[in-house]
Amino acid sequence: MKEVTEAQIGDTLFLYKQPVEPLPGFKSAKPMVFAGMYPVDQTEYNNLKSALERLTLNDSSVTVHRDSSLALGAGWRLGFLGLLHMEVFNQRLEQEYNMSVILTAPTVPYKAVLSSAKLIKEYGKAEITIINPAQFPDKLSVSEYLEPTVLGTIVTPHEYIGKIIVLCQDRRAVQKDMLYIDENRVMLKYLFPLNEIVVDFYDALKSLSSGYASFDYEDAGYQAADLIKMDILLNGNPVEELATIIHNDKAYATGKFLCERLKDAIPRQLFEIAIQAAIGKKIIARETLKAYRKNVVAKCYGGDITRRMKLLKRQAEGKRLMRKIGNVEVPRDAFIRVLKRQTDK
Repeated sequence: MKEVTEAQIGDTLFLYKQPVEPLPGFKSAKPMVFAGMYPVDQTEYNNLKSALERLTLNDSSVTVHRDSSLALGAGWRLGFLGLLHMEVFNQRLEQEYNMSVILTAPTVPYKAVLSSAKLIKEYGKAEITIINPAQFPDKLSVSEYLEPTVLGTIVTPHEYIGKIIVLCQDRRAVQKDMLYIDENRVMLKYLFPLNEIVVDFYDALKSLSSGYASFDYEDAGYQAADLIKMDILLNGNPVEELATIIHNDKAYATGKFLCERLKDAIPRQLFEIAIQAAIGKKIIARETLKAYRKNVVAKCYGGDITRRMKLLKRQAEGKRLMRKIGNVEVPRDAFIRVLKRQTDK
């Protein structure tokens, strides 16, 4: 072994030329949530690389693959066991190693069955796994998209059943079983699309049940789904960190929701900001963040109206120029905050 990362939990070591039966029962941890991680400043790349290597030494369940982005530069694609695992890992980076990072929106691994002979030749196989929205292939070259599913088990007091069933239906879940454990507790089994529970389902479940419901899930393979890629644009420029893959039925509602949350998360500028959700070239939702505006006509007391119009016109030209050259920075903590669905609470 040349690197420590090559040693996995559950490996069986033996003497040279004296092989033994491997110890049974061990399985490698399977990441369920993927997110991109990039340094805020590219000069910190080597320091962040060193910090990641040290952290993954005592947390072997995190998978690390190099990645690069046109907007964010060099970074990594990390795989986590869940959203809480991701948030704890990010906090440890900040607190223990004093590293400032940009985390992209969490995604799950989708699959696409290719129909284009050119793409099949390029990838060397007919079925590809998509862990980054930037890799999402065009619908014309794909015969079907597949999304991961999980079999979820919810144990709850019976008085909260109604609210929890509505929550599960809202997340596109299919009920598989319902069993009364005793006179007060009920066990519900649902088949969930993994993407629907990965961000904030557990928080919403705890909120609806006053903290009494428990949730557990296990992998249930893949199923066909009508998936699309949605981009978020700020003044016409795509924000790569917020690009996401979603189900077609939820595109409009999710796009409108993200635009509204971004409007609250982005600080106001001296120029107007158009926040848009787009599928391909089609804009499906829009919010406008108004600019700070100085009252330039405050000094005009009476006189000809052309003087007032001249000042307002000059101000409008300045705002237009500022909008062309101005950059909109999304706060680092906004990416997870924007995705939290307060409407479920």
